[in-house]
Amino acid sequence: MSSKPRVLYWFRTDLRLHDSPALHAALDLKPECMYPIWCWDPHYVYRARVGPNRWQFLLDCQSDLSSSITKLNDKSKLFVIREAPQTVLPKLFKAWKITHLAFERDTDPYAKERDAKVIESAKEAGVEVVATRHGRTLYDPDELVKANGGKPTMSITQVQHAAEKLGDVPKPLPAPESLPDPGDLFLDFDQTQPSPEPDFNSIQRSGKETSYASLSGPNHDFAVPTMSELGLKPATTPHRGGETRALASLDAIIANEHYTTTFSKPSTAPTAFSPQATTLLSPHHHFGSLSVRLFYHRVLTTIQKPANAKKASTIPTNLIGQLLFRDMYFAAQAAIGYPFAQTYNNSHVRFIPWHLPSKIDPITNLITGDHVIDSSQAEEWFQRWKFGRTGFPWIDALMRQLRQEGWIHHLGRHAVACFLTRGGCYVDWERGAEVFEEWLIDHETSCNSGNWQWLSCTAFFAQFYRCYSPVAFPKKWDDEGRFVRRFVPELERYAKKYVYEPWKAPIGDQKEWGCLVKGDGKDDDGQGEEGGMKVYPKPMFDFNERRGICIEGVKSAYRVGLHGDDPKVKDGTWRELFDDNAEGPTEGKKGPTVEGQTGAEDREAAVVDADNMDLGVDQDEREAAHRGGENRGGDEGKKKTTTRGGKRKRGQGTLDGHFESPRKRKGKA
Repeated sequence: MSSKPRVLYWFRTDLRLHDSPALHAALDLKPECMYPIWCWDPHYVYRARVGPNRWQFLLDCQSDLSSSITKLNDKSKLFVIREAPQTVLPKLFKAWKITHLAFERDTDPYAKERDAKVIESAKEAGVEVVATRHGRTLYDPDELVKANGGKPTMSITQVQHAAEKLGDVPKPLPAPESLPDPGDLFLDFDQTQPSPEPDFNSIQRSGKETSYASLSGPNHDFAVPTMSELGLKPATTPHRGGETRALASLDAIIANEHYTTTFSKPSTAPTAFSPQATTLLSPHHHFGSLSVRLFYHRVLTTIQKPANAKKASTIPTNLIGQLLFRDMYFAAQAAIGYPFAQTYNNSHVRFIPWHLPSKIDPITNLITGDHVIDSSQAEEWFQRWKFGRTGFPWIDALMRQLRQEGWIHHLGRHAVACFLTRGGCYVDWERGAEVFEEWLIDHETSCNSGNWQWLSCTAFFAQFYRCYSPVAFPKKWDDEGRFVRRFVPELERYAKKYVYEPWKAPIGDQKEWGCLVKGDGKDDDGQGEEGGMKVYPKPMFDFNERRGICIEGVKSAYRVGLHGDDPKVKDGTWRELFDDNAEGPTEGKKGPTVEGQTGAEDREAAVVDADNMDLGVDQDEREAAHRGGENRGGDEGKKKTTTRGGKRKRGQGTLDGHFESPRKRKGKA
């Protein structure tokens, strides 16, 4: 056998050739041969919620990478092996006489477990694991946690202080100019077939899932699977993946120096489409088709130019701040592990007795993917929210855009998340996170869970009095209602006076405009017809009334002061601390704790002193980014301001006044 290394390079979250530290480490070995592979992991095919739009983006990225590899070496490509990495890699080590394994480090909880098993298998096979270097984030999440005193990063300030100890963000590495040949591709072992149950993605399929019919694909050429092999419904997103597209998009963004320099997330319009107001590079960061370090350094170079420095926006709202938010969530998840994506057993998430709580597996203490329907009304509201038929056009337009395109603006995500949780429905944030997991093309478990915790005021942000109005907020950005008319076409002929409140339009005008406002919107697409006229549902509740109920519910939970790892949360006795008449499933003495368990005993609720409780002071997104926004892990948890009585401070009722519309910015200019 040759003494030269035979390298297996395992692509995962790094579907690119540029700035790949692990790939460079593999090539530094001067290998005799290198196999660029992707393991078709059944965990993602069956167990993670992934809609057709994100599948299409992944397949785009894989196909583009495979083509780029072939351009450097016509004998090579991305070899897709259709089996779980835990079982197939040990067999590949032997079949292909592998001496070294290289891959990019991943700190997601499942990835940590998977990689630990693979590394152990490599050791048993005498295979050296040469590179597990980070490349998904600016800073290694585990190192960021260590620099933060071993604690989860709960604010941008903590990230910045920890990052100072780690040094500058490394400069991006160039793409390789050549790649070694792969070795013999013969496979002399049988495929280990995965179990397709439970299949969380069965709802996404219109045909039979056959991607595991053969270890090397239907044509035995290790090709990237197709949407039809996955049995998936067609993708509807206009946003496509791949390193080639990502780099072209980055070039276009950087070429617009004014945009790059002055970008400030709260000042970008959530109603903008064709084109959108933000970069839309996040799905490329998720799949690794664009390096975050390359993006960081190109932005930094632009804003540091003498002509741009004085007008440059700053952290946390500028483009670099967006990357730091991403690092914050990655490091928080790295510190907490699996519980980061749930309330139960999570030390840093406040416990609030939401409707539709998750069922908990009594063995793993993890959410099962199912939930308790404690209220048929809440379940109906949840389903209407999910499919964009709430009767509030702004919310419905956003949810329909999400379902169709796999993406909505950051502030749009804020609006729909607030509406589902503390600003209307009082439904568990975990239900919303599951919908985003299913439909977002840029879904990242850490960022998705962290953002939902932020918007539900269970972690990172605590000013629960601030809610997004489904009428006033979008009017600031789009008084004409163009966004609503695009994604809620039933209302395209409505006068702008009524486009955000169509239920107020006179019936004669409704008929003239070809759409009646009536019914509950329970049909599949929310776009019913009656007598040749379109039908749009009535609002499913009085927003102002529900906002008040939700605020009181969250206030009550804050007074009780439990977190997800509290013994009373874990044993189900949290109910004894809440009044039976409080919002949510608070009746009785105990439950739910584990899957299906409930209690029905009554007990007088405990009375808790609220004098030292933060009940919601004036604080916007910029301030929260620095403070941490919650008691456990925040930067200013000891300093609090209490608002007493029924009168709200100016600006507390909604968040509408905290974002500048284009008209106001133009006036200031």
